[in-house]
Amino acid sequence: MINTAAVAAAALALPVCIGLLAPAAHADDGGTFGPACSSVPKEGSGSLAGMAQDPVATAASHNPALSTLVAAVKKAGLVDTLNNAQNITVFAPTNDAFKKIPKADLAKVLANKDQLTKILTYHVVGEKIAPNQLSKGSFKTLEGASLTTDGSDGKYKVNGTANIVCGNIKTANATVYLIDSVLMPPK
Repeated sequence: MINTAAVAAAALALPVCIGLLAPAAHADDGGTFGPACSSVPKEGSGSLAGMAQDPVATAASHNPALSTLVAAVKKAGLVDTLNNAQNITVFAPTNDAFKKIPKADLAKVLANKDQLTKILTYHVVGEKIAPNQLSKGSFKTLEGASLTTDGSDGKYKVNGTANIVCGNIKTANATVYLIDSVLMPPK
């Protein structure tokens, strides 16, 4: 017979020792959540523990799943803005999110610094958003428009379309939620 209490204790104890919570953690308990959290590097500067030591743009640059976002942030000249901001929340599109945009359209956006800045700042909220605020939230972005969140039990969407695939990642100055689609600000 399996001692489920002992298994549960072991499952929680080991990840906590390395700076992670168990994959079964729910959004409301303060840990990371979502199916893509398991793909975050386990060690080094791109790990959850490593990213917690750096400001958000620097931390993102260490995560291989965010290389397209990092390139866009650099192109828009937003690295220092993001790294110097305090207590912000970033809804960070993964590389797969950017792949959903037709290449010609993405190239046009990347070539237009004003449009790129508008899109990127629409992914940033000037306050820290905890997982328990995601079930039905509306938050003003640095771009000026608001975005919405909804869902429950670790399954949340932003603006009804972008799934949070790994949430509640801590950096030195931000909380990050990886999303599977690029958000477009309202016109």
